[in-house]
Amino acid sequence: MGTKLPQRGAGHAFSRFASRISEWMGAPWAFLAAVLVIVVWLLTGPIFGFSTEWQLVINSGTTIVTFLMVFLIQNTQNRDARAIHLKLDELLRAVPGARKEFMEAEEEDLDEIEREKSIVDRDDPAPPEERAHGHTVRDSHGGDGKTK
Repeated sequence: MGTKLPQRGAGHAFSRFASRISEWMGAPWAFLAAVLVIVVWLLTGPIFGFSTEWQLVINSGTTIVTFLMVFLIQNTQNRDARAIHLKLDELLRAVPGARKEFMEAEEEDLDEIEREKSIVDRDDPAPPEERAHGHTVRDSHGGDGKTK
C-alpha cells in the first residue's frame, strides 16, 4: 500500500476542524447547551418586551449556526462515505467470488444501482444465514428480500 501522504494544508486542517466540531455538536451536552440558550432567550422575552430585535437575535443566531453546520456535516459525511467505499472495495478485491463491477457502484445513478440490485437479488436472493441453515434459495425467498 505504501506510506501515507503527509497530512497538511487547508483541506486537512478543515477536515480535522469539521470532525472535531461534528463530534462536539453530536454530544448530549451540546444539545443541552442549545436547549439552555433557548430557555435563556425565552426568559429574556419579558425583559425586552418580546420585541422584534429580541426575536431577531434567535432567528439570526440559529440561521448562522445552521448555515455553518451544513458545511461541516457535509464534509464529515463525504469523508466517512469515501472511507467506507475504500474499505468495501478492499473487501471486494479480497473475496474471490465477489463481483468486481460493483466496486464503483457509488458513481452510478440511482436507476443503475437499482438495476444492479435486482440482478443480485435475482441471482441469489437468500441471505447467507438462511443458506447456512439448509434453506434453498428458491424456497425461502421471493426475490423481494422478504421471507415466505
